[in-house]
Amino acid sequence: MDDAAPTTEELRAARAATWEADVVLRDGAVAHVRPIRPDDRRALAAFHRGQSERSRYLRFFAAIPELSDRDLDRFTQVDHDQRVALVAEIGGEIIAIARFDRIDPTTAEVAFNVADEHQGRGLGSVMLEHLAAIGDEVGLGRFTADVLPENRQMMNVFTEAGYEVAHRFEDGVIAVSFDIEPNEHSREVRESREQRAEARSMVRVLRPESVVMIGVSRREEAIGHKVLAEIVAGGYQGRLEVVHPEVGELAGITTTPSVREVTGPIDLAIIALPADTVHEVVADCAAIGVRSVLVVSAGFAEAGPEGARRQRELLRLVHYHGMRLVGPNSYGLSNSSPEVSLNATLGAPSVRGRFGLFAQSGALGVSVTQMARQRGVGLSTFVSAGNRADVSGNDVMQYWMEDDDTAAVGLYLETLGNARKFFRISQRLSAKKPIIAIKSGTSGYGVPPGHLIRRSRARPEALDAMLRQSGIIRVSNLHQMFNIAQLVLHQPLPAGRGVAVVGNSTSLAALAADACMGWGLQVAREPHSLPHDASMGEIAEALHEAFEDPTVHAVLAVFIPPLVGDGRDVARTVAQVALDHEKPCLTTMTGMDGVNETLSATKDTPDGPVTEVVPAYMVPEDAVRALNAVERYAAWRRSSRGELVAPEGIDWQAIDAAQEIASDALLSAPVGRELRPEETSELLAAVGIELATGSGGEPAGGWPTDAVPLVVGATEDPLFGPVVSLRFHGSTAALLGTPSYRVPPLTDADVHDLVDSLQGSRLLAERGVDRAALEELVARVSVLADAVPELAELQLSPVEVTPRGVVVHAARATVERPEVRQDAGRRSISR
Repeated sequence: MDDAAPTTEELRAARAATWEADVVLRDGAVAHVRPIRPDDRRALAAFHRGQSERSRYLRFFAAIPELSDRDLDRFTQVDHDQRVALVAEIGGEIIAIARFDRIDPTTAEVAFNVADEHQGRGLGSVMLEHLAAIGDEVGLGRFTADVLPENRQMMNVFTEAGYEVAHRFEDGVIAVSFDIEPNEHSREVRESREQRAEARSMVRVLRPESVVMIGVSRREEAIGHKVLAEIVAGGYQGRLEVVHPEVGELAGITTTPSVREVTGPIDLAIIALPADTVHEVVADCAAIGVRSVLVVSAGFAEAGPEGARRQRELLRLVHYHGMRLVGPNSYGLSNSSPEVSLNATLGAPSVRGRFGLFAQSGALGVSVTQMARQRGVGLSTFVSAGNRADVSGNDVMQYWMEDDDTAAVGLYLETLGNARKFFRISQRLSAKKPIIAIKSGTSGYGVPPGHLIRRSRARPEALDAMLRQSGIIRVSNLHQMFNIAQLVLHQPLPAGRGVAVVGNSTSLAALAADACMGWGLQVAREPHSLPHDASMGEIAEALHEAFEDPTVHAVLAVFIPPLVGDGRDVARTVAQVALDHEKPCLTTMTGMDGVNETLSATKDTPDGPVTEVVPAYMVPEDAVRALNAVERYAAWRRSSRGELVAPEGIDWQAIDAAQEIASDALLSAPVGRELRPEETSELLAAVGIELATGSGGEPAGGWPTDAVPLVVGATEDPLFGPVVSLRFHGSTAALLGTPSYRVPPLTDADVHDLVDSLQGSRLLAERGVDRAALEELVARVSVLADAVPELAELQLSPVEVTPRGVVVHAARATVERPEVRQDAGRRSISR
């Protein structure tokens, strides 16, 4: 017997369950947002009584002292469609309420109420974002509200959200109305607020003014003792508290018998206790006002199902009390800034520098920090996420966005939790600072124990394309990461691909030139090979000549030890000449690798002395590979990011029409189905894509000689969300088969790059096709895929592109009930 189809009420309740989220507030604290429930009556009444008379007046236009039973029923009993209400809470206490009531099919009236003692924390803007995203999900297009003229805070919530707000004064109130469809400005406002809040939450983790160490054993080999020893040895500049029930002093620090006897508040608690005792300690931390927790203890999700349950409960408890969590099973974290000097790791401190490092793996944290020391690459901050229950690379990137101590970023990633948010944040950060990323698990994007991560169905090439779209420099191993890091940290970015090779060995110079050509760099002039006994003056002259050539964008100095004299003199000469020019210099010198003091030089500037280092590589191939990667990044950074595509004729009514077609199809087949040809035509017509009549495939007589047959596609990926692809059709695909990919929302520059990155795109130019028409078609497909998550797969095939325009001969579309999209227009903590 078939199961009965879910009722409307059951579908709405299931949808409402997806609206729950943990969010970071303006001050860095965590709140929980969820739909209101009938059992919130008592909490809602207490919330109302706790408000000042003025707040009650501004909300209800009358200072109502108590809510009636009828009011409580009306406010807590909603249907999640016509009437929606959300609450925000910390520690189980309601601190804000937001709701809308539908006036007509596309319009709803909204209202907000924030507890007096929690005003100024950004709750109004967070709740508006969530209500607007829900409104869009249930088919609304516009919000209205009546606001008293003296309620400036509420007016600011509306006017500062980035929407185009209309308002008029009538009957003593201000009538406000605005479309809730996200626009470029509203997205910028949301993302900017999100960045500031999440960066602020990381300030408590990475720049704590107070730390409490819990779980320090008297045994020197124990993890807690080692971490405390490193904190003390590193000269931490803040207030350090140590908890121990028996010993009065550890590592020279007077201890406190219990957590609850520590004077709060505390920015960061470091816990090194057995896993089954951590929960109790976290509750104690909440009681004294701890703001963030670093758990170095193992025994959580990596230890099996019971550990996974323990980890979920730990995260729930931490967020319930408004805190952030690093770990568990973390190797630790560090900040080398003189104002902080915190090394809360299991290893010796790294050299101070400007490289920020994030490692998902606790175990790899050891290798990363060791290699940084070996290569002389100084770290600004380091975070080991361990099991990454809460704090992720996304959070740390938000912090680095504003951190003046960090000039470049390194990421070791085993998984991408909220991939859409990751790409969005990394694209913003890459525009300011280089990101060098190692992404393991390319075979199916493997999921380590404890990581409840969606698996991608996309090909590995799709991930590569998305990383490039975000400006990320992807590498395969730590060796390559630090080869690039030492270049971007110590030399300017190249302005082009022209390279000059200067050295005192013909064979070494030839190897360097061959490597340049192999990586697609341009050897701008014949390699300059000096005699083995060249003087420092001759070496300097040859280097200056290379730097001053306008076709040269970088200089590679390759030297073996001179027959007479000291090799260090050569190194100092290379460094001094490089200091006089604004072009990058790299070197291969026998016995030198990494950041070497011998290859440094200092000059006086109006702002004081400036020291620069020429990075050294063991072999020319390493130097050239690093330079090629950095030049590609520099070219990405120089290029325009463009404007979000907005094809003519696509407005929110058109999007609603497309969404309705997909939703109607799912009513008859809840699991999903392929759309009928007429449904597919209607879906495409909603976004201005016309199917050729009477067609259906390749013309009987073959393609015109000036035609290029293509396939434009879109899929809804569980991890990445919508993915747009472009590839050749038919026999051409066998020769030039690798598709190109991008993740919406796309800019006009993204669409242009998508076409350019198609293997064999030169064929389009050779046949003089109407590229603008092709790019417009791709743009329309990207908007459709972004707006309709139910569109599991769309394939326009074949698409005939000629100098006369674009013809879509056939199309197939499949709809499925999608997973809730990550990063879906409202702020929430990513995992």
